[in-house]
Amino acid sequence: MPRSVLALNAGSSSVKFALYDLARSNGLRLVSRGMLDLGDAPRLTAKAADGTVQCDRQFTAGDAHDAVIGELLNWVDSEVGGRKLVCAGHRIVHGGSEFTEPVRLTPAVIDAIDGLTPLAPLHQPRSLAPVRAIAALRPELPQVGCFDTAFHQTIDPLVRRFALPSKYEAEGVRRYGFHGLSYEYIAGRLREISPALAAKRTVIAHLGNGASLCALRQGRSVDTTMGFSALDGLVMGTRCGAIDPGVLLYFLLEKGVAADDLQAMLYEKSGLLGVSGISGDMRALEASGDPRAHEAIELFAFRAAREAAALANTMGGLECLVFTAGIGERSSSIRTAISGKLAWLGIELDEGANVAHAEIISSAESKVDVRVIGTDEEIVVARHSLALIEA
Repeated sequence: MPRSVLALNAGSSSVKFALYDLARSNGLRLVSRGMLDLGDAPRLTAKAADGTVQCDRQFTAGDAHDAVIGELLNWVDSEVGGRKLVCAGHRIVHGGSEFTEPVRLTPAVIDAIDGLTPLAPLHQPRSLAPVRAIAALRPELPQVGCFDTAFHQTIDPLVRRFALPSKYEAEGVRRYGFHGLSYEYIAGRLREISPALAAKRTVIAHLGNGASLCALRQGRSVDTTMGFSALDGLVMGTRCGAIDPGVLLYFLLEKGVAADDLQAMLYEKSGLLGVSGISGDMRALEASGDPRAHEAIELFAFRAAREAAALANTMGGLECLVFTAGIGERSSSIRTAISGKLAWLGIELDEGANVAHAEIISSAESKVDVRVIGTDEEIVVARHSLALIEA
């Protein structure tokens, strides 16, 4: 009977998942990849590794979160049965100062992770919801938490610091960085492609609804654009990115905006959506002829290029630029816009390769190696989870 690992990646209204078998010769083998839509019409979709549809099932509107997770577990048992599920691994957004490596999710650990919710008020509860659901439904099944902040533990303390009174640093008010599982995967892929490539001074651009950049030297994180929270850095789908703290004080003290309303504005009503007034989805903006959509796209590219240049400064140069995640992998026009603003660093694209979404999109004359590499957070979660369970 094959042994299997289930990796879950919870978002705002959905849970991505991947099921892997433990193959004897080459590690983990993908069995299924899919999504649980937790919106008004809950739905379970899954495809096999070859793209064959395995499941497309809709549930009754209003089904509880635990019930929908239960449907996923039941589907694993029945539709791709004959397997022993040895553990479920989860992407957890914030590990704070305490959780710097994968950990078994015991009740005490779950409570400790929940205690970090003020550091990620919208993301942390979403990360823990499927953990609690599985704990209630399958208490005997081991669960592992893998933290988006962990990859950035190699960042120098100087880079982490805010210029605030030191007592707050001791309380954990510092820059953490996020999207670490994605960056870890890309760093691993660079090593697989070439040790020389992995050693380069590299900026990885994880551009999706949530977006950030990470600077790598010798495959290790040395700087990143997200800081204390997942609000910082780049313009995102509905998040503002870096903002003058005086603006926040203005909203609170002069405009009388309540804290909860300000939080909702910064996380859910800003970014591409706020600037355009149309959508937070880059695909919709690129398809629109509205000048506001163009303005939002231009701001997105400008901020990404500016932050990439800042990370190049941290590293003392730039030798490789990697685009990944939904926008980074699929939007050739965004890659062109960002790369064009960084031409002074020696970046030159091969536009034919870029439009074709080739892996290498830099020209032969480019001083910077520019690549497009698909990310896979779920396989990183699965590998860490299995290693911890079998240790």
